[in-house]
Amino acid sequence: MPENVPSAPRGTRIAHVGLAVHALAEILPFYRDVLGMPEVPLDDADGARIAGLAAGESLVELLEPASAESPIGKFVAKRGPGIHHICFAVDDLEATLQRCRDAGVRLIDETPRVGAEGKRIAFLHPSATAGVLVELSEY
Repeated sequence: MPENVPSAPRGTRIAHVGLAVHALAEILPFYRDVLGMPEVPLDDADGARIAGLAAGESLVELLEPASAESPIGKFVAKRGPGIHHICFAVDDLEATLQRCRDAGVRLIDETPRVGAEGKRIAFLHPSATAGVLVELSEY
């Protein structure tokens, strides 16, 4: 497709679900070997060691704290292992963040940053999303 022709909107979809875990070595075999989910290489980010697993067109990110003081370390200490966040891929991250601002949604990231998949991301505060930490990502 030529560079100057925008791609058709894909619509919002689940990009990945982040699961906080005590140790990757303890739980990775369940997802990889028992459920048969192929590993997807991801970079570590935000104080977490990350194992990626393909779940159809979405990913599951297993997030092991790199330290007790990291965001995932604090989450596991307070709540235990479990669902940490859900990430939605959106067609236009900047426009979606602006719609969030216009709607009074509290943002954690005022401007996008690079996440574990090398894509631009931004988090919304759980106080604005019924207690769920929501990450937005570009396709």
